[in-house]
Amino acid sequence: MKRLAQILATQQTNFIHLIRIAIFIVMAWIGGLKAFQYEADGIVPFVINSPFMKFFYNNTGKTATNEKGETVAQYTLYKNPEGKTVQKNIDWHKENRTYLFSYGLGTVICSIGILVLLGIWFPKIGFVGGLLTFGMSIVTLSFLVTTPEVYVPNLGGDFPTPQHGFPYLSGAGRLVLKDVIMLAGGLIIASDSAKKMIKQ
Repeated sequence: MKRLAQILATQQTNFIHLIRIAIFIVMAWIGGLKAFQYEADGIVPFVINSPFMKFFYNNTGKTATNEKGETVAQYTLYKNPEGKTVQKNIDWHKENRTYLFSYGLGTVICSIGILVLLGIWFPKIGFVGGLLTFGMSIVTLSFLVTTPEVYVPNLGGDFPTPQHGFPYLSGAGRLVLKDVIMLAGGLIIASDSAKKMIKQ
């Protein structure tokens, strides 16, 4: 155990580089997927409910009547489940600027990932990448407050849903919560880059 501790203690710099590589992989992969229809459709609930992003869409704030005669947010009627495509839903998303926004967001995310990776060799660039990762994580975590879909809904059934609403995270909510790790990682790599900048 002592030997393992000694080895790990000498590898901190390499592990910080590993954080950079890990953040790059996540950013490049998820950012790249923003070019595809299913991923663009999937981020609509987050964007359309966000005070930081909703102005990018054309159909923000619009309501409609569902099959039960209830007034609901319009976007809820045009969801394409992953793996399924419905043309009328795609047409709605085109009019909403869903895909145009997603292309731009994907470019930003990929760019941040590249800045983070370059921090291995260029501290100033890595410093910026770390701060941008931190900032992006703050925005993403704000979805836990603004997006209804991050919590389990009360859909009823044979008996009332026992766990719904806060703090019961849905699949979407569990994905969002993981950005706490990205937030911490962004600060760690920004701090490491800052130390190198000061030494230089």
